[in-house]
Amino acid sequence: MFAIRLLEEGTTQSNVTWLLWVALGFFAVIVVVGWLVSRNKKQEAEPVHEHHEEHHEEHAAHVADDLTVLEGIGPKVAKVLNEAGITTFAALAKADPAKVQEVLKAAGLQMMNPAGWIEQAELAAKGDAEGLKKLQDELKGGRRA
Repeated sequence: MFAIRLLEEGTTQSNVTWLLWVALGFFAVIVVVGWLVSRNKKQEAEPVHEHHEEHHEEHAAHVADDLTVLEGIGPKVAKVLNEAGITTFAALAKADPAKVQEVLKAAGLQMMNPAGWIEQAELAAKGDAEGLKKLQDELKGGRRA
């Protein structure tokens, strides 16, 4: 407001008027540059997603699943499996039960039986929630009752 009043009064102090115009111009340049930079960042933040089946499979392989939703797998077992490189339902479904048993034995969990987990993981990897629920109702501690 002070700047507008000074400009309206038409003061004889041309140095003040000149300084106000320079400051206003500098402010305008900063606003335009800031707008351009933020616009450029938004474009970089929104990558173009190609919808290829391979891309989705690669991405899915890098996103860990919550293995504790499988009957018989608790946080401790899930941590052991994750450390062994089994982080997804698909990886567990493809795993050899004997090798999973070796991993468990090495972690001091030799009383566990991974056969039921693998069967559940196959259903979970397919996205068959209804089939998984039905199977889990038949299991006790990850084993067939």
